[in-house]
Amino acid sequence: MSHDTTSTEQHAQHNAGQTEHHGADHGDGRFSFDLLLNELGDHHELNIFFGKWEILPVILVDDGLHVYANPHAMEEAGVFTMHHPDAPHHIVHTTKKDASGHPASPALDLSITNLVAYQFIAIAVVLALFGVARSRYRKNPVAAPRGIQNVLESVVLYVRDQIVGPNVGTAKRTDRLMPYMMTLFFFILTLNLIGLLPGGHAATGALPVTMALALTTFVVVNFIAFKDAGVGSWFKHLLGGAPAYIAPIMVPIEVVGLITKPFALMIRLFANMTAGHIVLMSLVGLIFFFAQEMGTAVGWGVAPVSVLFSVFIYLLELLVAFLQAYIFTMLAAVFVGLALGDHAHDDHHAHGH
Repeated sequence: MSHDTTSTEQHAQHNAGQTEHHGADHGDGRFSFDLLLNELGDHHELNIFFGKWEILPVILVDDGLHVYANPHAMEEAGVFTMHHPDAPHHIVHTTKKDASGHPASPALDLSITNLVAYQFIAIAVVLALFGVARSRYRKNPVAAPRGIQNVLESVVLYVRDQIVGPNVGTAKRTDRLMPYMMTLFFFILTLNLIGLLPGGHAATGALPVTMALALTTFVVVNFIAFKDAGVGSWFKHLLGGAPAYIAPIMVPIEVVGLITKPFALMIRLFANMTAGHIVLMSLVGLIFFFAQEMGTAVGWGVAPVSVLFSVFIYLLELLVAFLQAYIFTMLAAVFVGLALGDHAHDDHHAHGH
């Protein structure tokens, strides 16, 4: 009986939360740019091609592991909710409060969200494309590449010969770095292109994603510097060529530089991918805004101009999708070369020197 009562209360709370959410976002049904921009964020349902599917698992760690097939199953369980009146859109306990009296959040949220799902899709697409190319090479190694095989080979050769090789110095180091650099390029490019699908979101427009890419680049850059130039040379590089007695000034500056480089990678990719989507959504939103404020006729009058500009921005976004993948990979290679310094063109280096 108590379980039924609890379920009824949670259902009522769920409906109340939904009502408040719609009231806050939609108001009286009028168009809101805030609501439009909120769609750029992450969600617990898969959003693509203008559809929303509650198929993503919710994984929470709080007094044990809680795994639910989807948000609906989480709501049915009654332990957590995303429709609490005091914390809409956030997963919180249905009964537990924090020290300030607000609904308590779970200790750790490992859920597969919309943008995480896009990353899995991008990984699957990249693996599938290279799987096709690999199978063709294995069947007939001497045949001329064709189709997607030819496209991938051209891109790989360009990245190797025009981006990685000229910056990292030696052929041996280039071959060692190519798997990582190619992963960077194709992963970022695929995420960018998925974000241009109708109703799609750009995962590279989320700071956690670009932060993870920047951190892995930071680790790779400094690992190569340690391994190829030696620990002593790496620490000497922190002096920036200045005498040792200037170390108290130079070392902090160089350390800041080490942190600033991946930070710049993170912000550049995030800002470029987010800005284009905001402009696109704003241009389309102008149609509904003018129709709402000045009448349907004005909305129809604005529509051709908004659509033309939207098509132009969309084509520009397509260029930016390729350009940002290129820039991120190029800068990663440049940072490797800078970290190596005078040892960039050395195939072997004695670490004791």
